[in-house]
Amino acid sequence: MKNNYYALFHLIKRKVNKRGLAPIYLRLTVDGERKEHSISRRVHPRKWNSRQEKALGNSREAVEINTHISNLRHKLNQIHQAFIEDEKHISVNSLLKELKGENQQNKLTLEVFKEHNEKIDQLIGKDISASSAQRYWTCHNHVQQFITEEYGEEDYRLKDIDHNFITKFEHFLKTKRHCNHNSALKYVNNFKKIVRIALAHKWINHDPFINYKVKFEPVEREFLTQDEVDDLWEKELHFDRLIQVRDMFIFSCYTGLAYSDVEKLSKSDITIGIDGSKWIRIHRTKTGTRSSIPLLPVAEQILQRYADHLQVKESDHLIPVFSNQKSNAFLKEIAIMCGISKPLTTHLARHTFATTITLTNGVPIETVSKMLGHQSLRTTQHYAKIVDRKISDDMNILKEKLAAQKSKKESKTQ
Repeated sequence: MKNNYYALFHLIKRKVNKRGLAPIYLRLTVDGERKEHSISRRVHPRKWNSRQEKALGNSREAVEINTHISNLRHKLNQIHQAFIEDEKHISVNSLLKELKGENQQNKLTLEVFKEHNEKIDQLIGKDISASSAQRYWTCHNHVQQFITEEYGEEDYRLKDIDHNFITKFEHFLKTKRHCNHNSALKYVNNFKKIVRIALAHKWINHDPFINYKVKFEPVEREFLTQDEVDDLWEKELHFDRLIQVRDMFIFSCYTGLAYSDVEKLSKSDITIGIDGSKWIRIHRTKTGTRSSIPLLPVAEQILQRYADHLQVKESDHLIPVFSNQKSNAFLKEIAIMCGISKPLTTHLARHTFATTITLTNGVPIETVSKMLGHQSLRTTQHYAKIVDRKISDDMNILKEKLAAQKSKKESKTQ
């Protein structure tokens, strides 16, 4: 059995392209038998150290090339050792075949991504919402465009995805797709699931995300103050469509329900709670998490207002709603009428419930989290920042307690 091999990384200068870059090849030798293999990287001859077999400098390109070469050497050593342990015949062809993965199943990125998304689609309404499923298809389309523009290919081998691929994809999302920082990272995280699937099935033998660090930027979420909610609720509107959308928005402000949950809210979702009052009990459309929300007077008043509405009487729904797109368009009209400069959207109502209606009025964050149907308290903390009024109220209570303690001490010393 032949056990010795020698690997040399060198340039083929006669194949320099128009940009003056020469391809880097691996010359593999086993007991005198030799073969050349392109490692799919190029470098300028002046930036190549032939003695050390590496690119010169600390540029991004040089670091990536040298890392790739180092990974290939490491992989060759692993393959060679595995051949020895398994008592396999070692030759130039057998080593190269294993190095190129020709003995393995070469799965393609978009192919696996598409299979994943088709399975996800079958779970819509069960384990995942339609909007979350659509996000995976949007990410698939971004990856497809990235592969076409960056590599000029229709698809890309999963086993070839490396750290450089990930960072280039993030850059592509921010520049070509004009995603903001957080949106770009969310799409990268969507793609990360496909990589995890590949790792689990051993279609790739390394994790390209191993040294990839992400940090989401904090987002200040808008919400309405109590005065703005009251102005909106008391505003005299003259078009039924605007009144209907306003009432739906106010209902969300006092229940914390997202648009999709208000849209599907049915008569069977209203129950009598432990306190004898009416409660809403639903499973959230987005996460499937259970929410239990006592009906506040304003929310109950809105339900009574639409009890005889034609759309309500002819269906099991409690509130007639327009599409989310139309609702947001009408809310912009209402905002102008009310002098509200904040971007009024259906989801802003949910933020308002978390901050203005509940937390600001002293409802514990754990209770708010349960009503919002969050699976983690951290999610509620992102939604509901404690506003200055709550801080002021809490500190005034503290001042009163400290003043009372001081007064009590002084009375004892007299």
